Amino acid sequence: MKRLRWPRRIPVDPYIVLLLATVGLAALVPARGTAADTVSGASTAAIAFLFFLYGARLSTREALDGLRHWRLHGTVLLCTFVVFPLLGLAARGLVPVLLTHSLYTGLLFLTLVPSTIQSSIAFTSIARGNVPAAICAGSFSSLAGIVVTPLLAAALLGGSGGGFSVDSLVRIVAQLLVPFMAGQVLRRWIGGFVTRHKKVLGLVDRGSILLVVYTAFSEGMVRGIWHQVSLVRLAGLLGVEAVLLAVMLASTWYGARALGFGREDRIAIQFAGSKKSLASGLPMASVLFGAQASLAVLPLMLFHQMQLMVCAVIAKRRARDDDATPPQEQGPHPSDRGRDPARAG
Repeated sequence: MKRLRWPRRIPVDPYIVLLLATVGLAALVPARGTAADTVSGASTAAIAFLFFLYGARLSTREALDGLRHWRLHGTVLLCTFVVFPLLGLAARGLVPVLLTHSLYTGLLFLTLVPSTIQSSIAFTSIARGNVPAAICAGSFSSLAGIVVTPLLAAALLGGSGGGFSVDSLVRIVAQLLVPFMAGQVLRRWIGGFVTRHKKVLGLVDRGSILLVVYTAFSEGMVRGIWHQVSLVRLAGLLGVEAVLLAVMLASTWYGARALGFGREDRIAIQFAGSKKSLASGLPMASVLFGAQASLAVLPLMLFHQMQLMVCAVIAKRRARDDDATPPQEQGPHPSDRGRDPARAG
């Protein structure tokens, strides 16, 4: 019987460290008064610019090329926007035993956000799965999430958190959808620039999200929201998220096998269908929840780090399993079919 070998270094996303440091800064020096208004305005502009860059980066041609593998992408979307939310709704029974209402709202919101792109591709590549499919699946999920996540939030969250109203819908369209569509329209002219300066613009992305986090947690500190959370509740949240991740990892892997997908496709489905995007979720939460955003994004931040650590272990084991498979039993390697993953950007 094979022993599960844990990697020598548990992957800790340095960006999570920066996010936690930003939370600490907001706790020690929250923005108040005029400073709060200035930071809030800058955060609003940063969110709009962030989604403009998302639109400018997303290759419509690559997304359309991936439609020929519609069963795989449909499966990932089903996991992301149906199975995940159903599990989130089922967790309602844990209130108030394990979770407070505010933490549950954040947990439910976590289940509504789209999948990741970068980490899904990276882990699929490590595990020797279908990388082109992971690229397209992540792109489809991100694109769908611009519309689907707010609609699901309106239907499932209702008056929770900051409430969802016509005004919220207007803010979502103005701050998320309009900049995203503008980026798509202008991609023809600025796509090359965005690709050439990907690293610099990536830093702008991350800086914008740090500003969003600082704004949300500052407002939460000023309003005294953090007095609602105890260490016991945080431990309960971590336990619930661990179960949620385990269920999704198992259901995507064995469910894909039941649907008749090959090994490489199952790997792509597992890593794209079990993840949630921190980069998309944080700014969306800021728009949707307003003053309640600090507690709403906490479950997502914790889940993000958890999924990186667990999926790193799984990806390395999948790679070793692939090495042990006789050549005649292996299908064509993903790098030998489909597009070059480096073109995804």
